[in-house]
Amino acid sequence: MEVQFFGANALRLTSKKASLVIDDNLAELGVKSITKEGDIALFTAAQHPLPSVDVKQMIDYPGEYEVSGVSIRGVAARAHTDEANQKSAVIYKFTVEDLRVVVLGHIYPDLSEEQLEALGTTDVLFVPIGGNGYTLDSIGALKLIRKIEPKLVIPTHFDNAKLNFPVPQTPLAEALKNMSLEPADTVERLKIKSAELPEAMQLIVLQNS
Repeated sequence: MEVQFFGANALRLTSKKASLVIDDNLAELGVKSITKEGDIALFTAAQHPLPSVDVKQMIDYPGEYEVSGVSIRGVAARAHTDEANQKSAVIYKFTVEDLRVVVLGHIYPDLSEEQLEALGTTDVLFVPIGGNGYTLDSIGALKLIRKIEPKLVIPTHFDNAKLNFPVPQTPLAEALKNMSLEPADTVERLKIKSAELPEAMQLIVLQNS
């Protein structure tokens, strides 16, 4: 599996059989959309732009899906702006080429045992860290990392000069310092194989593609 990061929470996960695009709201932030025809488009928030091209499937709701050989599970979660009894966000777990991948999105930093059980074992975790009322901050992100215990942690949604965030986001270096985490590597594209996962947790920084 290959991963590219485009800023905000926008990601592209590419396998031999499928291409998944997560949270492509980039046009609203002042740059070009990354969604292409034939992509599987997923959104972690209830309010989101519609893809401007014909996608293979759009998913923005909890449930279990099987698309192009990719197993997808959407788990309902409380968004960071929800009331205590609301669950308008979706956490996604993908099983791609024997890799178990979780994308958290903009959630409240508290998961129940039931939600953690639904996510199960996680190899790769994408977690926002920008804070300031927009998404998870470094404290909330670290809390969830410790609960989920992934092999690889990849931060998203931090300050980016190319994007016009409506709320300023915390710079990457500042957030990682607050989390007491040091990157094991910084890459533009990340190629991951299940047989090459580290034994101890590592944090990888993906540069903006």
